[in-house]
Amino acid sequence: MAQVKYTEDNIRSLDWKEHIRLRPGMYIGKLGDGSAADDGIYILIKEVLDNSIDEYVMGHGKTIEVDILDGMVRIRDYGRGIPLGKVVDCVSKINTGGKYDSKAFKKSVGLNGVGTKAVNALSSNFKVQSMREGKVKTAEFERGELTLDAKLQKTAMENGTSIEFIPDDKIFKKYKFELAYIEEQLWNYAYLNAGLKLKLNGKIIQSKNGLLDLLTNKTNVEELRYPIIHLQGHDIEIALSHGNQYGEQYHSFVNGQNTTQGGTHLHAFREAIVKTIREHYKKDFDTKDIQSAIVGAISVRVEEPVFESQTKTKLGSQSIAPEGKSIRLFVGEFVKKHLDNYLHKTPESSKALLSRIQQSEKERKEIAGIKKLANQRAKKANLHNKKLRDCRVHLTDKKGDETKKLESSIFITEGDSASGSITKARNVTTQAVFSLRGKPLNCYGMTKKIVYQNEELNLLQHALDIEDGIENLRYNKVIIATDADVDGMHIRLLLLTFFLQYFPELVRQHHLFILDTPLFRVRDKKETFYCYSEKEKQDAMAALRGKPEVTRFKGLGEISPDEFEDFIGSGMRTDPVLIGGSMSIEEILSYYMGKNTPMRQEFIIENLKVEKDTITPDLEEIV
Repeated sequence: MAQVKYTEDNIRSLDWKEHIRLRPGMYIGKLGDGSAADDGIYILIKEVLDNSIDEYVMGHGKTIEVDILDGMVRIRDYGRGIPLGKVVDCVSKINTGGKYDSKAFKKSVGLNGVGTKAVNALSSNFKVQSMREGKVKTAEFERGELTLDAKLQKTAMENGTSIEFIPDDKIFKKYKFELAYIEEQLWNYAYLNAGLKLKLNGKIIQSKNGLLDLLTNKTNVEELRYPIIHLQGHDIEIALSHGNQYGEQYHSFVNGQNTTQGGTHLHAFREAIVKTIREHYKKDFDTKDIQSAIVGAISVRVEEPVFESQTKTKLGSQSIAPEGKSIRLFVGEFVKKHLDNYLHKTPESSKALLSRIQQSEKERKEIAGIKKLANQRAKKANLHNKKLRDCRVHLTDKKGDETKKLESSIFITEGDSASGSITKARNVTTQAVFSLRGKPLNCYGMTKKIVYQNEELNLLQHALDIEDGIENLRYNKVIIATDADVDGMHIRLLLLTFFLQYFPELVRQHHLFILDTPLFRVRDKKETFYCYSEKEKQDAMAALRGKPEVTRFKGLGEISPDEFEDFIGSGMRTDPVLIGGSMSIEEILSYYMGKNTPMRQEFIIENLKVEKDTITPDLEEIV
């Protein structure tokens, strides 16, 4: 084996921007293209917003404006503004910032002085302006390189900071901002900072009642078993109720930061609810019966929080600095005292809560035997060889590389030809394939017992490892890959029904996607275009001129593995499944999967794409 020389010449020192650009994942997590809520372009927005939120928390500025236009982001707050002599340093020198002075920023989100610098380094264009006491300081950068360091000028603008940036398309390939994700992000800031006015492209986002508003807007209050319990204390706020849905639904926050992966505070909250309810009713209920169908939210503020990554999605702190009290004890004491008092003072809610727990207990015992047999069947089916073609991230190491797990995905498809093409074209390191046999069962309105009785649904939940909730979900992206025809739409709707009814958190936490595959291939002897719409086809034909060959893909199985590699690789297009608006999951399922109302028939007729040579199917067969 040839010896590789290792000398002084092999040692490199990178400046701040080079290191960020070389290892962006260390600073903003996965890059992505904007189709997922945790993609890097949204982390860039969050890093700038965190600083503006910290200003509000410290009592400075009541409005934050966010404008998104043609890939450019502008964020303007009305806080104190960056000290004018340190504007350039604060956005371009690592370990420079005001957050190191605990007197200036107590219980803030950002502590390590990296966030805005990462945004600067990862933007093709970055502009910062600070307005203080009638003066403005402006600086501009290109990919972290200073291009304008303007002198101080007089201004009539209000105090505050304005930052504009365009994500670098050399790093964020073919990215697109999904405004629904940004709006959800801003709503979370609003819930955690009652009274703060946020504006997204002029739309006002504001909350008066904090976590009470959050749960009210995230659920259909008419489906809750008792009114939302909303309790507030020093540095802690909680809200909770029980509904009729399957699974648990939690929202957790630390210092205004949405900790989507939870952490020590959420663990303490769930534990405290179980302990308090057991003691209140003087009965040793099963933990699952208490937690089933719960909807809850918790927000805590701590000094010098420790997060498990730069993106701050999971709290790792064990204590409330500087007091030294454990977070488990801090949360536990608050929940025990105030939740127990509330249940004593409101016997109607106490009775309704007890009834919901007893219902969960009854349902759990009813399916216990079926569940055991279903698990045995799943093992006998030799899941990982027959139904699931797993990816190496999970096959080689159960603990795995967390970065790779963030990139992991699973395609759910139907038919041997389609699954065969995807299997041959996939990235075996991070992409898995699950093959359905025929159309899945329409499980609308059925209890969870049917999941264990139906072999396909049972094997699917085992493949994803979501039987007991999505905490153990094996893939970051669950992608439904069906043909672009009536049968494919039908299968897609049936799968959506399965996930929305039994595993709604999979959708709420933005793990479910629809694969977008090309409808046409347009080519001549020199060039080939893959088109995802009729308009793209017409544009391609015009670009090639002459008489190009046009192929209509009617099924995934018609696309060769070599071609498929482009559609599920770096150029993959996916549409996120989002729950928006005021409709609850029950209302959504009833609308699409219930009886054929005239309103739903009209919607299907207007939205269903049917080829000219295809006979329009019976509406009941579509949905």
